[in-house]
Amino acid sequence: MEEIRLNKFLSEAGVCSRREADRMIEEGRITVDGRKAETGMRVRPDQEIKVGKKIISMEREEEVLLAVYKPVGVVCTTDRREKRNIVDYVGYPVRIYPIGRLDKDSEGLILMTNIGSLVNKMMRAANYHEKEYLVTVHKPVTDAFLDRMAKGVRIRKEEKGEVLLDAMTRPCQVEKLGKCSFRIILTQGLNRQIRRMCEALGYQVTHLKRVRVLNIELKGMRPGTWRKVTDKELKELFELLRGSAG
Repeated sequence: MEEIRLNKFLSEAGVCSRREADRMIEEGRITVDGRKAETGMRVRPDQEIKVGKKIISMEREEEVLLAVYKPVGVVCTTDRREKRNIVDYVGYPVRIYPIGRLDKDSEGLILMTNIGSLVNKMMRAANYHEKEYLVTVHKPVTDAFLDRMAKGVRIRKEEKGEVLLDAMTRPCQVEKLGKCSFRIILTQGLNRQIRRMCEALGYQVTHLKRVRVLNIELKGMRPGTWRKVTDKELKELFELLRGSAG
C-alpha cells in the first residue's frame, strides 16, 4: 500500500489543513496505531489514525466549500476545546475546516472546506491571492497614511524579548472610503496584519470586515450565516488557482 505524509492524509480526509495537522501532531493529539504521531511521518490507509478518540478514514461524503460570514467573537480554529470555535458554530454535518484565519475581533468572509488540495493552494502566500477588507480606524485617514499603507509597512511582534514577527508587508491597493475608513486589498496573510500595519503608523483599528477572498464575495450575507459556493464561483476559483503552488 502506498504511504503518504500524515499531514497530507489528514488534509485530504477533510480534518484540517496541513499546517494545522503539523500543530496537532506536535501537541500530541494524533495517534497512529495507538502511538503518538511524529512530525513528517508517513502512513498507510490500513493504519488506525486518531484525532483524540476519533478514528479518521479517507472516506468522505461530499466535497464542500462554504462561504461563511464569521461574526466578531468566533475563533477560526478546529480545536473543539475553544468554546467559540468556528466548526461548532457553523455546525455543518460534513467535517470541514477553515481556509486560513480571520482574527477573533474581526468579522466577515471565511471559507470552509474539506478539499485538501484547494486549501494548500490558497494557503501559500507565494501565490499572491487577493483578500479585500473594509477598515475603520480611530482618527481621520490622511493621504500620507494611505501612501505608507500602499507601499508597505514594517511590522514587528515581540514577546518576552523574543522577536516572533519582523516583516515588511507587500505593496497593496488602498482606497479611502470615508473620513476614518478605507478599503485595502492584500496578497499575503501575516498574523493580524492590517491591525499591526495601522498600529505601526499610529492608528487603531475599530472595525475590520473581510468582504472578498479571490472571486468569492460576502455580498448580501448577514453575520452568522453561510452559503454553499455556487458552481460558477467554484469554476472561476479553480481557474484562478490554476498554476498555483500547493
